Amino acid sequence: MAEALAGRGHEVHVVTYHLGTGEIGSGVHVHRIRKLRFYNKLDPGPSYRKLMLVDPLLVLLLRRLLREMPFDVIHAHHYEGAMVAAAARIGRRVPMVYDAHTLLMTELPYYSLGLPESFKRSAGAWMDAWIPKLADHTVCVTETIRDKLVGEIGLDAGRVSVLPNGVEFDTFDPAPHAANGGSGAPLLMFTGNLAGYQGIDLMLQAFKLVLERIPGTRLLIASDTPFDPYESMAKELGIRGQIDVIRSPPFSGLPALLARADVALNPRVDCDGVPVKLLNYMAAGRAVVSFSTSAPGVVHGETGWLATSGDVASFADGIVTLLQDRELGRHMGQAARRFVGDNYRWPIVAERCESLYLKLIAAAGKSAWT
Repeated sequence: MAEALAGRGHEVHVVTYHLGTGEIGSGVHVHRIRKLRFYNKLDPGPSYRKLMLVDPLLVLLLRRLLREMPFDVIHAHHYEGAMVAAAARIGRRVPMVYDAHTLLMTELPYYSLGLPESFKRSAGAWMDAWIPKLADHTVCVTETIRDKLVGEIGLDAGRVSVLPNGVEFDTFDPAPHAANGGSGAPLLMFTGNLAGYQGIDLMLQAFKLVLERIPGTRLLIASDTPFDPYESMAKELGIRGQIDVIRSPPFSGLPALLARADVALNPRVDCDGVPVKLLNYMAAGRAVVSFSTSAPGVVHGETGWLATSGDVASFADGIVTLLQDRELGRHMGQAARRFVGDNYRWPIVAERCESLYLKLIAAAGKSAWT
């Protein structure tokens, strides 16, 4: 988003943690907190050290920058970004947008934190109601999140809108890469972290059913997260020998990796937002099998195969169908790429975001913006 906004001629500053890799696009200025040797957590989810030590440093950094530069709007990513921005802008009339990528009432229970699940669910619901009120406007990546914030939590509908995620559409162009083309063993692929909410256990159970019907099929898992928690399950299911794991693949290598897949998998059950992996799969022109409750915008049989939520047999049936009907999978992948190209390219999302910024800036009485 930052690079797309910069590409539209705007000056964009990213205020973030000390962690991170990759090249930075021109026109984007990155400000990081000082290096912390004791904190190297990259996996998703909150931690007490992050909330008590790392985030306060981010508040101090943003507050200093707000004193030094006349920013016109703050775009706060996810719930920690909103809390940091709210604290940093105290005493300053800088409009703030809260970017809601998920609902905490759904996601928070998946993280241990040493707390009962019922408490985490209640705390998540309370934060879903409280955090958006810190901002001047909330953007939601799906209609599902907006409907719950407005309909169930009671937020002012005029201060909540839908702004979807984007995807590096050109980067995932499958044309430069050699596809599997139906030669060799059928290949299934999962990319992303292996947190509990991803449904890895369901994917492994479904893979066992696929192997019973199409022996020789392989599953490739590309992730920054160790596969260790699932080793025993894979061995008990008798499928470990058919699973390949690639640790910490560079983002630049992901398009070529996906080009090898016959079918890409999204086994997540609960997802109020849009799984980034799903957009990547579709941008790469892959045939996708997903549970119906984690694939907003996907049309069954046209841009993806939607399995009954949480039903392992249904998920396996989708995989087998696409492996046996390669032409269907090819057409589905092409339609998926067209769909994300029309709706999820970053320049399109950035233009919509810019329109919102301008309204907020005008309401705040500002004339120029950064």
